[in-house]
Amino acid sequence: MAQTTFKTNPVALEELLRECGSGKIQLPDFQRSWVWDEGRIRGLLASVSQAFPVGALMTLEKKAGMTETFARRPIEGAAAGAAARGPDALLLDGQQRMTSLYQTCIRDAVVVTITARQKLVRHWFYIDIVRALAPGVDREEAIFGIPEDRKIKENFDRDVVLDLSTPEAEYDNLMFPVNRVFDWDEWQQGFWFHWLRKQAATKAESDAKIELFTRFKNEVLLNFKGYHVPVIALAHDTSHEAVCLVFEKVNTGGKALDAFELVTAMYAARGYRLRDDWFGAPAVSATGSRAAEPVTIGIQSRLQAFGQASGRKFGILEKVASTDLLQAIALRHSKRQRSEAIAAGMKESELPAIRATKQSLLDLPLDAYVAHRAAIEEGFKTAAKFLRQLSIYRVADLPYQSQLVPLATILAEIGPRWENAASRGKLARWFWCGIFGELYGSAVEGRFAKDVQEVPAWLDGGEEPSTVRDGSFRADRLRTMRTRLSAAYKGIHALLMQEGARDFRSGQAFDQAVFFDEAVDIHHIFPEAWCRKQLIDPKTYDSIKNKTPLAARTNRIIGGAAPSEYLARIERGGAKEEPIAPDLLDVHLRSHCVDPALLRTDAFADFMADREKRLLALIATATGHRIVASDAGAEGEEVPDDVARDAGPVLLAAD
Repeated sequence: MAQTTFKTNPVALEELLRECGSGKIQLPDFQRSWVWDEGRIRGLLASVSQAFPVGALMTLEKKAGMTETFARRPIEGAAAGAAARGPDALLLDGQQRMTSLYQTCIRDAVVVTITARQKLVRHWFYIDIVRALAPGVDREEAIFGIPEDRKIKENFDRDVVLDLSTPEAEYDNLMFPVNRVFDWDEWQQGFWFHWLRKQAATKAESDAKIELFTRFKNEVLLNFKGYHVPVIALAHDTSHEAVCLVFEKVNTGGKALDAFELVTAMYAARGYRLRDDWFGAPAVSATGSRAAEPVTIGIQSRLQAFGQASGRKFGILEKVASTDLLQAIALRHSKRQRSEAIAAGMKESELPAIRATKQSLLDLPLDAYVAHRAAIEEGFKTAAKFLRQLSIYRVADLPYQSQLVPLATILAEIGPRWENAASRGKLARWFWCGIFGELYGSAVEGRFAKDVQEVPAWLDGGEEPSTVRDGSFRADRLRTMRTRLSAAYKGIHALLMQEGARDFRSGQAFDQAVFFDEAVDIHHIFPEAWCRKQLIDPKTYDSIKNKTPLAARTNRIIGGAAPSEYLARIERGGAKEEPIAPDLLDVHLRSHCVDPALLRTDAFADFMADREKRLLALIATATGHRIVASDAGAEGEEVPDDVARDAGPVLLAAD
């Protein structure tokens, strides 16, 4: 019978909080900082004070003498020396609750938190005894924070409306300090003596106050003292992948945990600061504090700067993530392992797999990360060069962000060979097949592994890679591509520029300088306003077949006019525009896969049919695949953008 990898049991809240304070329970370093605001803290205290459930905790048990898997730290505000001891457990779920309760209920120090308006405050927390016992009063309304000097003031701090700066003031105002909820004996004794000895109070009044506190202790404080929290304890040998998965599932209210956070924590246990690699190493002062600005630039910033074109802020590598870097390193490392196993004569069935899964990232040894990091960084930089040669200059026009991972890994593997014209041509074909086959939309890890193994072998004369074989395009897909969410839509935009499209007005080719200086973007050829007047269906005129890259100024000149009208306007020129000969303008139009005669006669339907053929020929040349001619009368089914499509049978070449 299968055994569970966890156990559950209720543990006294006070015991849990004191173990957090002593360091017996600590946090794995991938846990983020304590962030709860004052309102959430008050709500949590109110729930415990009424013995309402506040959810279970989840811990990862630590075995005495075992190697530290994750870097760890005590909860915020824990006792001095807590970090030095080895914890018995790591808190996977419950940090915000345990830290909030420890700070307010155990620690004898002011709580630094934020208000609902994100204002930083330093508050002590109190329970209004009378309101806490009043019927019909929301318990949360009886709990409040008070400034560090324990005085609430009005009139620009000139008038003190509540002073709790001494124990006697607390007794007089019937305000109980929350940091005494587990240790109230001394406060209770002081309260009794205060009211028994108070000269202004009658015996009946003193007795009433003592009876009131007795009720408060029985109905509120004993709820704290007797409160137990369900704890799900994972066994010490729980896998890294399981820890990551569990953390993602239970922390739905926070930022999702990714593999980089876990790998960071594992490497930190060995003294390596992975975050400094990625974000940059901060300067550390003599006092040990860390500066806001890094003293060395991290990989992320170096890639972003390298990916920029013409000094623009946002470049092609702007969105490369830390997990992309780790995936590429894992691919290269696992490929090297496989090659070594093959050289050692290992059987095919026993060969290690080339992997880019989350588990492969969690299994990535530190020495492998260090060995391949620099080469993969260069691989991403080379990818930026390669993409610029394909007329992809900014991240918004990158068809698949995910395809950067195998591209960078392949380029790291082949080194300077990518500059060879034959190799560069094959790489371009592989790239376009991935785009027009729409192969990188989902479930991509297996394709990454094939790419990294097959593409370098292909460059050395081997068989065509799976991505090239799978990357055929369906003609009817052109009709359903209408937005940038489609990878193939972006692909056509770039392919037109790469193949020599020239601006209608200026005749300039769209190199990166022109692209940015002239604010080139993809625009309608038959203007949207004109199409609406002709009652043409938006599903038809918004198709990629009616769009092409143009400079912003050219698009303004086109406006909403019929093509025959705006072409005549371009030919005539104007106050700021040189006239252009019709024959030369026709050359510019043909560079966009446009038949000038159809555009000059405003023949929309014929234009769309003709341009479909021309674009299909362009795609066929880029991918090396024959394309099935589509039925011009069929609109084709609606499909989600950026979804992978199975290519149909290859029948004929587009011409």
